[in-house]
Amino acid sequence: MLEEQTQQMITDASTLLPLIVNNAENVVGAVVILLVGLWLSGKAHILVVRSLDHAPHFDEMLKGFFGSLARYSVLTVTALAVLSQFGIQTASLVAVLGAAGLAIGLALQGTLSNLAAGVMLLIFRPFRIGHKVQVGGSTGTVKELSLFWTELVTDDKVQIIVPNSGVWGQPVHNYSIYPAPPHTGELHFRIAEAGEIEPAIDKVRAVVEAHPRVLADPAPSVLFNRTATESALEIVVAFSTAGDEVAAVKSDIIQAVHAALETEPAKLPAG
Repeated sequence: MLEEQTQQMITDASTLLPLIVNNAENVVGAVVILLVGLWLSGKAHILVVRSLDHAPHFDEMLKGFFGSLARYSVLTVTALAVLSQFGIQTASLVAVLGAAGLAIGLALQGTLSNLAAGVMLLIFRPFRIGHKVQVGGSTGTVKELSLFWTELVTDDKVQIIVPNSGVWGQPVHNYSIYPAPPHTGELHFRIAEAGEIEPAIDKVRAVVEAHPRVLADPAPSVLFNRTATESALEIVVAFSTAGDEVAAVKSDIIQAVHAALETEPAKLPAG
């Protein structure tokens, strides 16, 4: 009886030993594949990010996105290789994952469309952070551009969140790409014809050119003119400012010209 049990144990051991050895080889191979895959995924992420660093004006967020995409692609291949090491049919698994991905994509198609639009916006860069834009009925300064939405801040400090699919799918008015034309203003100063007119125009020109907010290019003009209705002599001043500050500059020039000429500076309305 004892001999039969011993013989049975030896037979079982001889049967199980190849199975154990084979499984041990599979486990070791799977561990090696997993370690190599983890190492390669990290290297793929670093390689993609470093490669995109050489591309000028490439967005940092987009670099991270493509780096993560490369990393998870390598990890997916690694997981399939580990499963195939244990004899699991990965073809059917890929089909199941594809069907699940399709179902998830259909459920999240709005979110995925925002993601796709965000990637396109980051690649083609129709606007940048700090640009003033109009998207649909929303106008504001771009505060943040993420993969899913664009944040605008209006002039009165109101936050507007616009989904990227709405930004990419309609016209965008960018007010910061091309320099805005200067703001122009004009003043009329009536002077007495009996006095000397050349010193008067020299004083007015000196006042206008000395004002810090009057642009030197285009240069201001200070010319004589005679009104058609009263045939009165007047000095016409035309100037430009960078910002919308024409009214303030007009006030400064009127006061300075009044002090320089010591007379009533503006009997005619400013044009």
